Amino acid sequence: MQLIDWIVVAAYFCLLVGIVWWSSRRQRNPQDYFLAGREIGWFVVGCSLLASNIGSEHIVGLAGSGANQGMAMAHWELHAWVMIILAWVFVPFYYRSGVFTMPEFLERRFDARARWMLSIVSLVAYVFTKVSVTVYAGAIVFQTLLPDTFGTPQNAFWIGAITTVVLTGIYTILGGLRAVVYTEVAQTGLLLTGSLFVTIFGLSQLGGWGELKITLSDQADQFALWRPLSDPDFPWLGVLIASPVIGIWYWCTDQYIVQRTLAARNLQQARRGALFGGFLKVLPVFLFLVPGMIGFALHDKGLIEIPLDPNTGELRGDSVFPAMVATLLPEGLRGIVVAGLMSALMSSLASLFNSCATLFTMDIYKKLRPNRPDKELVTVGRLATSVVVVLGLLWIFVMPWVSQGGLYVYLQSVQGYLAPPITAVFLLGLFFKRINSRGAILGLSIGFFLGMFKLVVQALVGGEIIADAGFFGWLGNYLFLYYSGLLFFVSVIIVIVGSLTSPAQDEKSIEGLTWGSVNQQHRDESRAAWDWRDIAGTAVVLGLVVGVYVYFSFWLN
Repeated sequence: MQLIDWIVVAAYFCLLVGIVWWSSRRQRNPQDYFLAGREIGWFVVGCSLLASNIGSEHIVGLAGSGANQGMAMAHWELHAWVMIILAWVFVPFYYRSGVFTMPEFLERRFDARARWMLSIVSLVAYVFTKVSVTVYAGAIVFQTLLPDTFGTPQNAFWIGAITTVVLTGIYTILGGLRAVVYTEVAQTGLLLTGSLFVTIFGLSQLGGWGELKITLSDQADQFALWRPLSDPDFPWLGVLIASPVIGIWYWCTDQYIVQRTLAARNLQQARRGALFGGFLKVLPVFLFLVPGMIGFALHDKGLIEIPLDPNTGELRGDSVFPAMVATLLPEGLRGIVVAGLMSALMSSLASLFNSCATLFTMDIYKKLRPNRPDKELVTVGRLATSVVVVLGLLWIFVMPWVSQGGLYVYLQSVQGYLAPPITAVFLLGLFFKRINSRGAILGLSIGFFLGMFKLVVQALVGGEIIADAGFFGWLGNYLFLYYSGLLFFVSVIIVIVGSLTSPAQDEKSIEGLTWGSVNQQHRDESRAAWDWRDIAGTAVVLGLVVGVYVYFSFWLN
């Protein structure tokens, strides 16, 4: 990092300070703090969706996945088609109900127990997965790019992690969701620009796209999009089963993401924001996954040096992207990319902090202490954010364990255990009036237990605390893709059986909250919120997804 690089990073932070100062002056009530006053336009919604999704763990982990597993993880990055489902199916129900949170929607659809269950599950999941992985990835960036700035690489790791968590916590506490979404617009542009430079300079150093294909063709099976059923990590059937389950949970039911659409000024802006986010979601394949493969090719040719994992002999995947930034980019551009990586870390953390504060304040505190003044709710939201920041700092000490096996694969496996019961309850709850609160509660509770049980056993087997032999050894090593599909099927059965063995809900109480209970007024309102531009946007997003699938299905043949 040279002087001009530090100037670029400083300019980025000055921009953040200005946005936070502007946002902090507009906090009048909980709607302002948690949903940015419900006045966000489609462009900001779309940018915020992508920036919330693309954190430092995404960039660092996805590039590492590209270097070691090729296009295998691209299926998760092509979830733009799931965002179309969010736009056309889920958003109208959420927006029409006027809720602040996803647990609040479940209370409207079922009862208060469902709200409590999802609130607690979501908070636990955020703190124990997203915080730890995001902060660890950001610390890896500091350790790789600034190894001597703070004395030793280890010092850079800890100082980078602590500094970014604290700074992000401060601007989230002060500015609320308005500060988060507007900083994410700037962060999206910076992030995409910086990653584009890494791709361009990497290809230039390698000799172009054709040279990349030639280099990877020697190991085509390792870099293929589709893997045979015999593949131990990403068999095509497992991908087809698990990827949609995780995608629908993440993009259509997770507070962390959906909160952005709830902040839109109307249903039309919310839908278009989701569609624009779907368009942006196609880009990570080329800006994060492909650079990982470029990094592998450059290392293979001896043009750059990336450290190897002493246990597997493979490239240390989580060091690929930072090593390319440090090696390939000239002064100035390196500062842009570093600022982009920091913005990715901070945008994801800010989204996470604000979502946790919203869940705690609106779904727990407000339920325990109803009819509290608006000013008190905003204060509680800020205090809740502070607590999550402290928990994030505490998690730094266990992050080295979290990173075993690659950040992105770890993140997807954990989400594969959390997603199935939530996806099952939301889908069945929206499309079938007969699904009731008893079925939802049983599905959420039993599904969450089965998912966490698998995660704990997997960790104990991986840490060699439990032997590979026997039932627990088999369960610990059972592929997360198949387990995710099996857990979804079991959750569906539990929800259906639990609902059919108890009385149906009163239809008046669920009017407008299920597909079959939408009345003519609701249909008219929904129809008035879209036109040919929304149809065209949908067609463009689907066309891009299909085009990427077709090309990369045969690109190394």
